[in-house]
Amino acid sequence: MSVSLPLATTTGRQFDAAALPPVRFNSLYVHVPFCGHKCHYCDFYSITRQSAERMARFVDLILAEADLWHRAAIGPFQTLFFGGGTPSLLPPSDMVRLINGLTERFGLATGCEFTVECNPSRVNREYFEMLVKCGVNRVSLGMQSSHKSELGFLERDHNPSEVPDAVLAARQAGLRRINVDLIYAIPGQTMQSWEKSLSDAVDLGVDHISAYGLTYESNTALAVRKRLGEFSAAPEDLEVAMMRRARELLEGAGYLAYEISNFSRPGETCRHNLNYWHGGSYLALGPSGASHAAGHRWKNRPHLGEWERAVETGQLPIFEYEHLLPAARGAEMVYLMLRTSAGVNAEHVRRETTVDPLTAFARQIDFLDRQGLIQVSDSGFTLTAKGLPVADAIAAEFLAGH
Repeated sequence: MSVSLPLATTTGRQFDAAALPPVRFNSLYVHVPFCGHKCHYCDFYSITRQSAERMARFVDLILAEADLWHRAAIGPFQTLFFGGGTPSLLPPSDMVRLINGLTERFGLATGCEFTVECNPSRVNREYFEMLVKCGVNRVSLGMQSSHKSELGFLERDHNPSEVPDAVLAARQAGLRRINVDLIYAIPGQTMQSWEKSLSDAVDLGVDHISAYGLTYESNTALAVRKRLGEFSAAPEDLEVAMMRRARELLEGAGYLAYEISNFSRPGETCRHNLNYWHGGSYLALGPSGASHAAGHRWKNRPHLGEWERAVETGQLPIFEYEHLLPAARGAEMVYLMLRTSAGVNAEHVRRETTVDPLTAFARQIDFLDRQGLIQVSDSGFTLTAKGLPVADAIAAEFLAGH
């Protein structure tokens, strides 16, 4: 990458795009921050009650931000992912303009995996047909639960019956690759109700299911309500049991657990997320979008107005940037790869960071191996069944000091 790109003021180190190594950005992520309602557990940047005019202006500015990077001759991309927020809230004409504009600027590689996140209550066959016509070949639906009471607690604005309707509409439009997201450890949720949600997701016949434990991020309304004592979190032993039950039921139905929270039929993994977990390079556009290129990381301003003002003046809207030293990047790659069923491939980490994890983290590996939390081989190491429920604590062992 040889061009110098203008940049809005940052905190921390100054970002210099010209200093980035000549890497291939495998993936492009576009953050669409608009939502019909802000769910109180969500800590992704999103805003509500936006006008059609501002959404149209948002598309104009995403394409303007893309133009700044287009000078760097990035692309074509292997994967493209629209997340949010609720990307399906964009009016169809704006979505078409956004997709076509990005494709014209960057290009998509042959066989590109192109995913759009959708709210089940805001899509129909015509909308999916529009996506297919524009090259989208994968959609991810926020199912979360089969039960109205649990959806109500999460403040989701769809009904359980809308999920199979959305899946059917997607298939009728020609979409074969469909993912549904589920959440467990919801306060009041029982093992029986969790099993029903899992079974209903399997019955949809989709090729990919994500199952996430409910988390209480400090900046969310849900975390505040919990601190105020309005409800109690699910017991830790129940949460662990639900995670294990998900693995049992989904693996029994033919889904492979290729990452702690993600399951797919053979050959149907999410390549976009695998790029993240393997420490690959990716570019993100839109407010709060986070990018990475060979150990260089930067994040866009997590505020629509600030992001708009930066892009309108021809500046990259970046406010945080850091360059990881090899030891820190090696630790981060171990943390990410450990989440996958394939685990940490030592040769991959050495090739990408110059750090040999088997040597650099010999003390941690020996300790975790003796505790039965990881399984070690000549090529690397993976989490054991005992280690899965405490994956975050295990990751902390490698990240400490880096």
